[in-house]
Amino acid sequence: MKTASSCPRLASTLLAGLLAGLLATVGHAAERYADRPEAQQFIDEMQQKHGFDKDALTYIFRRAEYLPSVIKYISPPKDPTGVRSWQRYRSRFVEPVRIKAGVAFWDRYQDAIRAASEKYGVPEEIIVGIIGVETIYGRNTGNFQAVSALATLAFDYPRRAELFRGELEALLLMAREQHRDPLDYQGSFAGALGLPQFLPSSVRNYAVDFDGDGQIDLLNSPKDAIGSVARYMQMHGWEAGAPVAQRASIGPDADLPPLIANDITPAFDAASLASHGVKPADGTTPAGKAAFVELVTPGEDSEYWLGYQNFYVITRYNRSSFYAMSVFQLGEAVKAARTAALASRK
Repeated sequence: MKTASSCPRLASTLLAGLLAGLLATVGHAAERYADRPEAQQFIDEMQQKHGFDKDALTYIFRRAEYLPSVIKYISPPKDPTGVRSWQRYRSRFVEPVRIKAGVAFWDRYQDAIRAASEKYGVPEEIIVGIIGVETIYGRNTGNFQAVSALATLAFDYPRRAELFRGELEALLLMAREQHRDPLDYQGSFAGALGLPQFLPSSVRNYAVDFDGDGQIDLLNSPKDAIGSVARYMQMHGWEAGAPVAQRASIGPDADLPPLIANDITPAFDAASLASHGVKPADGTTPAGKAAFVELVTPGEDSEYWLGYQNFYVITRYNRSSFYAMSVFQLGEAVKAARTAALASRK
């Protein structure tokens, strides 16, 4: 086997590639965002639209840094044809550590969770499931400076630049509303914040001061996070008292492709499902219109579910059927474990 040192041409190519990558990173570091024309245009727009002080914003963008790891994390996989595995995905979230942490979180904040559920009509286990999937109940909220992460995505990730320019705008507005330094916010590589990992626009549109202390703090106030998750669900169309999902039974002559092509929109009534050979596994009548959800695991039989309106609402938080099912199943698992624990204490 040839090594780089045994092949001068290969060694030269590798060195050139490493130097190019290093120079690109150094170039970004040397050229602060405040010196970039597109950032200067953004600053001018923020001054004109929202009355921001230009010098203050220029100072912020001189402190913001290009973060190459942000581009790495957000970029799609090099092999987009690879089939994801539901069982592998599920095992990351519906597992003993999160379930145990979820029981402890629910016990500690049971009054706030109950109050949020009653006010917004969202089941307690769904609130608990979302916070558990997102951050393991606050254990992993991210350590990226939000301004730098969002500037990197707004100005150096063209495919989604418009979205993240909007989130950068929302972050600056939120910081002004909360009387905080924009440079102080820490979050995920995509600029998501706090226990529920809200993007700045979601903080401004849906977050609530649920602990009543006069400010919204999704990082240091679990009660604010709890109330905000419930309100987000309600505002996106949660149907109080309605089901989320149920397993589907597939007939021997089922015609599944037309159902799968619909993705996660709840579009099929009982008659439509039956005409394609699909019905609830428990023999009941579907509880309203549903999406047909296939959860694929390579080398294993797929799981088939009916996803109702509330399942669809969870996908408004993260547009993935894997995500929504993990929230649903983690919440159910935590609820079962907590019920068992409470029974054992009697």
